[in-house]
Amino acid sequence: MRQRLSSEPDRYRGRRRVPTPPRSRYAAVVTSAFVGAGVVALGSASQLPDAKAVNPTVLQNLEEAATAQEALAERSADSGDRASRGEERTVAATAPVSEEEAAAQAWHLPLEDYEFTAPYGIRFGKLHAGIDLAAPEGTPYKAVHGGEVTSAGYNGGYGYSITVKHDDGTEMIYAHSRRLLVQAGDQVQAGQIIGEVGNTGYSYGTHLHLEVHVDGSPTDPIGFLRDHGVDIKLKIDSVLGTLAAS
Repeated sequence: MRQRLSSEPDRYRGRRRVPTPPRSRYAAVVTSAFVGAGVVALGSASQLPDAKAVNPTVLQNLEEAATAQEALAERSADSGDRASRGEERTVAATAPVSEEEAAAQAWHLPLEDYEFTAPYGIRFGKLHAGIDLAAPEGTPYKAVHGGEVTSAGYNGGYGYSITVKHDDGTEMIYAHSRRLLVQAGDQVQAGQIIGEVGNTGYSYGTHLHLEVHVDGSPTDPIGFLRDHGVDIKLKIDSVLGTLAAS
């Protein structure tokens, strides 16, 4: 050791030198410091919200959107079903009708040409239970609807008349005929010629008296026939009547 000169400052007199720790101990201290910092950081991180957690409001919005989407899909499917049913009804309505079906369902005007001269109602203090359609004598008239002829012959004030009973029990009377072309027991179809216009019985001119009985009671033929597609005043047949005649 070198000797300390007397002129050298006495800075270390009375002090004890602290030995320098070995490098291995220094490394351990540094490592411990870093590990401690890591533990603190992990502890702090545990207090942060989980990045995978979803806001409840967002979840609710997603659920509502999914529900709305399902409702729209169901509504679209239901609309498709209704459209399909509508198309089926349209096809059924436009399906061809056989001649037999047309004949069974048809309703016709009784005459091709005529003049409407008297309505249903009270006349001369009595019920005029039908309507009068004037036409030249001998003009052929047709069955308005199919059915069975229950009577055909001379019938007092009706003169020569025909009564046809339809399948639903309704009866149609054709009166004041000059000639009858059917007899009781015959089956007639709508549009079939069954007699000729005349002036027999209590009649004031050549015409066809048309009368309708529903459940045994007379009713206005104008409204009754209109409900079946036949308009006496406008001289229009039903569509099925036209098909049956073609």
